[in-house]
Amino acid sequence: MMRNRQRSSQLGLLLLASQVFQVGLDNIPPVTLAVLALNVYLYLFPAAPLLQACVSVQQAYWYKEWHRLLLSPLHHADDFHLYFNMVSFIWKGIRLERQLGGAWFLYLLSVFSLLTGLVYLVLEAVLTELTQDMSYSMSCAVGFSGVLFALKVLSNYYHPGGVTYVMGFPVSNRYASWVELVLIHITTPGTSFVGHLAGILVGLLYTAGPLKTIMKKCAGFVTSNGYSSSGSSGTVSNLTLKQILLTGYSGTGGDYSGYHQYPPGYTTNHSASYTGGLTEEEQLETAIRNSLNDRGPSSHRGAPPPYGFHLSGDMGADEIRWRRLRRFDS
Repeated sequence: MMRNRQRSSQLGLLLLASQVFQVGLDNIPPVTLAVLALNVYLYLFPAAPLLQACVSVQQAYWYKEWHRLLLSPLHHADDFHLYFNMVSFIWKGIRLERQLGGAWFLYLLSVFSLLTGLVYLVLEAVLTELTQDMSYSMSCAVGFSGVLFALKVLSNYYHPGGVTYVMGFPVSNRYASWVELVLIHITTPGTSFVGHLAGILVGLLYTAGPLKTIMKKCAGFVTSNGYSSSGSSGTVSNLTLKQILLTGYSGTGGDYSGYHQYPPGYTTNHSASYTGGLTEEEQLETAIRNSLNDRGPSSHRGAPPPYGFHLSGDMGADEIRWRRLRRFDS
């Protein structure tokens, strides 16, 4: 729920700046840092007054002001609203962007921001219809917290079995989002229960529903286009998005020293690997390439290739299969 902005104190901004510098700018991945900076900028220099940025059934659906779906997640009611949301986003962003990669994480944030607003409108419209109470349709919400609840569901999905401390009490990750939903509504008057619930539902649409598959299909054409990333050290250039997603490169955390393909089930740490929207054909091609490029221990690097031929970078999956079948022909 939107609250009137209090400009008498900007303590929240000071606390947020302190938190950012404690974490360290170098430790915050680029997309997370950019989204953080955008939220702060729009708090200081809003694109529209709060009453024109918040989203409600009345304003968005009745009056066709759909641009509010873009404005509402990026505007905040006061400095502490911004502070709590952005501190939560920093930690979620660090974890998820490093796992998913910057390109996919940015795509994810864009989709989650729009869908959270749409689901919020649907829920408020349903409540209006069920209760015949028009206040639900006129309730205007603003802030990034709906997206944060969606990201929390996603984070718990990728790191199952752990424990989250909610107000000092240990809660299984499986139920943490629901417990936070109830506790925040009880302890913090003025928050949007429906907005937070919308975020959880969007997260579940991604982890347990069709949203991830739909996003992969929509992003399929992007993998055939060039993608350039300078990375944190300026050493990455002219990589395709497909290569970035295959290697798990996130643009942070040191130099990039080469292009190493891994099969879909391989992971360099204890977290689950992520295909970043690759099709099954692309994943199969990657697995075939890795099986052919597997040369064993370094002591055998001087030996002939194990399958009788070397791979070239422009081979397609069909040509690789054909050469593998014909490798013993004289």
